[in-house]
Amino acid sequence: MTVFSYVVEHDLGFAPNPFHGFCTLACCKPIFRKTAEVGDYVLGTGAVKPKLRGCITYWMRVGEILTFDEYWNDPRFRRKKPVMSGTTYLRYGDNIYHRDDSGVLRQEDSFHSREDGSVSPGDFERDTGRTEKVLIGREFAYWGRTGMVLPPDLECFVRRQKWHFTDVQIERFMAWLAERPERGYRGEPAHWQFL
Repeated sequence: MTVFSYVVEHDLGFAPNPFHGFCTLACCKPIFRKTAEVGDYVLGTGAVKPKLRGCITYWMRVGEILTFDEYWNDPRFRRKKPVMSGTTYLRYGDNIYHRDDSGVLRQEDSFHSREDGSVSPGDFERDTGRTEKVLIGREFAYWGRTGMVLPPDLECFVRRQKWHFTDVQIERFMAWLAERPERGYRGEPAHWQFL
């Protein structure tokens, strides 16, 4: 089992997307998405702004891995397709990539598009250039801006991007999770307060 840890610099409910009963990582973090396997964990910690460094934003256990097309076509995830004229959480849907009838990979109007809805080449390349995997977690806890401070023995997990932890560090993390029964969506994304 691997634990992937990183700082969630833009906690908007997009990457990760903790809504509709699943925590999904369909955009950003291409190395994690390419490398992770079912049973691995992804841990996101808070950004310096808004003063959440050292706090846990979310964790998820990877329960399923889909391709972009599988994710797009799966009726379980239709509500994760962005609705740019909808409520805040609908605008940040992460189900944005799929192939059209000619086999060309498309980016739908989303947080990773330009303001006019056209493709953002930088985001497109980062999201799709290395992998077409989407990580799905039914077992997760997402705190957003109400994240808890990680104890001192877990500060090793507060890193920009890391996945090489010792067995002892992983055991401590798993023990900490076992002591916390909270699951699911617990609080709104940290950066919604700046919208």
